[in-house]
Amino acid sequence: MKKSAAGTGPVIIKKYANRRLYNTETSSYITLDHLAAMTREGRDFKVVDAKTEEDITHNVLTQIIMEEEQRGQTMLPVNFLRQLIALYGDSMQAMVPGYLEASMESFRRNQQQFKSAVEGAFANSPFAEMAKRNLEIFEAATQAFKPGATPGTPGAPAAPTPATGGDDDVSALKAELARLQDKIEKLAK
Repeated sequence: MKKSAAGTGPVIIKKYANRRLYNTETSSYITLDHLAAMTREGRDFKVVDAKTEEDITHNVLTQIIMEEEQRGQTMLPVNFLRQLIALYGDSMQAMVPGYLEASMESFRRNQQQFKSAVEGAFANSPFAEMAKRNLEIFEAATQAFKPGATPGTPGAPAAPTPATGGDDDVSALKAELARLQDKIEKLAK
């Protein structure tokens, strides 16, 4: 989370005795929700006590986590919290922050790689073709139910002719489905 506005360093947030937070960049009062959003956006900020100039960023971030947990957005399992509390005062306590930071960075990298892999996996696959074809069919079906849509109107599906009764469309769909199934079976081998 080292991204800052135009490379000018972290945004300074002042916390006043009345618990109000003041964003010095925007010259406005903000809430913890605003700070949570800034964190999600990767904006770097530093929270300081308005009177003492003491850096209280850690306390405020902990407060944000507590509020998220109280809202039901639980990410910290009880067992993890117990283990974390047990490490306070332990000889390994000094190593824990670095370990947790490295673990979270690794998790974020893995998460991004997984997301890219999933998006890439469907880009040029039979599933992408099926999704595209399904969307076309869905769009054609919704056009048929639009008020004033009649066969022959641009965007409206063609009406089945009495000679075929729509059998040509069904046959074409069955053939397409069989072709896609063959592709999937070949990929699975």
